Amino acid sequence: MASIQQAELEIGDLVKDLKTDLIGVVMGKLGGRAQLRPLAGGREWDARPDNVIPPSAREELSARNAVRSARSRTVL
Repeated sequence: MASIQQAELEIGDLVKDLKTDLIGVVMGKLGGRAQLRPLAGGREWDARPDNVIPPSAREELSARNAVRSARSRTVL
């Protein structure tokens, strides 16, 4: 699998961090690292661009469904 070059990363891109095996949204780039945040929100983490790849369609769908499911269980 090919990693995404830092210049190709755009804010809002959905990516998979191979080191943590987590899917996140690119929130920014700082010091040669991508700043990622979970789809459902939460604490950002830094990832090296050479450890970041686009998620497969299945991984993206699974991550988005997990967020929807969690939100549907939230009491208003």
